Amino acid sequence: MHRATREAWDEAAERYEGWFDEAVELIRSGGTNLLPPELELIGDLHGRCRRAIHLQCAGGRDTLSLWNAGAAEVVGLDFSPRMIDLARRLSDAVHAPATWIEADVLDTPHELDGTADLLYTGRGSLMWLQDLDAWAAVLRRLLAPTGRLVIFEGHPVEWLFDVGADGHWIATDYDYFAGPEASRGWAPEYIDTLSIPDDDQHWKFARAWTLGEIITALLGAGLHLDRVAEHSTDWWGGHADARPEEQGRIPLSFSVLGRLPSP
Repeated sequence: MHRATREAWDEAAERYEGWFDEAVELIRSGGTNLLPPELELIGDLHGRCRRAIHLQCAGGRDTLSLWNAGAAEVVGLDFSPRMIDLARRLSDAVHAPATWIEADVLDTPHELDGTADLLYTGRGSLMWLQDLDAWAAVLRRLLAPTGRLVIFEGHPVEWLFDVGADGHWIATDYDYFAGPEASRGWAPEYIDTLSIPDDDQHWKFARAWTLGEIITALLGAGLHLDRVAEHSTDWWGGHADARPEEQGRIPLSFSVLGRLPSP
C-alpha cells in the first residue's frame, strides 16, 4: 500500500510544481506555510534548534518554513522522488541549509538517529501510513536527548462529517473503524485536478487512524507526551462552505507535544 500511495503522490507532485514560484517567494521573503496553531506549538527556533527534521515533507515548503522560524539546519524526508526533487530545487533557489532524503518514513536512515532538536510531522501525513507502531518507533530513535516532537494533524473525526447544501454539518457514511480505504483521484480542495485523468491515476490507500490508536502508538514507543489538544482549525480548507455559526463546532485537527522520557 505504501508503494502504491507513493506512485499516487508522485503524480500529485504536479500540483506542487505549479506552486514553485510562489513557494520561492514565500520562503525568500521570510514567510511561512505553517498554520497559526503550528507556529504557536513550534515557537521561535533561533538559537535553540540545530536540526529540525520534517517527516513526510512533500515539496518542502513547510520544512523551509522551519528554517525561517530559526532552525539552523532542516532535513526533509519523503517517499516521492518527484517531491524530493522539487524540495531540493526550492532550497537551492533560496540558499537554505537543507538536506533531502528520499525514503519511506518507516525506513528513515539510522544516520539521523538522536539528532532531531525538533521533530515535526505536519498536517495530512498520518493517514497515508499503514503501521503506526513502526512509525512511532522511528520518532523515538530520531529525537535528540532534549529534542521536541511536534505533531499537528487532521482530526480523524473529520472523516465522519461533511457540510451539506445548506451549510450545516451532516454525517458521512464513513466507518471510523474501517481501516484503509483505496481511491483514485483527489478532492479539488486538496490537490485539485491533475493532467492525468482520475481513472488512469495510481490507487492510493488512506485511513483515519483513531485518536486512541495514535496516542497508544506514541506511548507504546516509550515517548513522554506533554500535551494532546484538539483544534477547530480547518487544516486543508476543505470546509470553507460551512456556515459561520457551524465553524468551530467540530474538531478538525489535533496536536501532540512530546519528548523522550527523563533519564
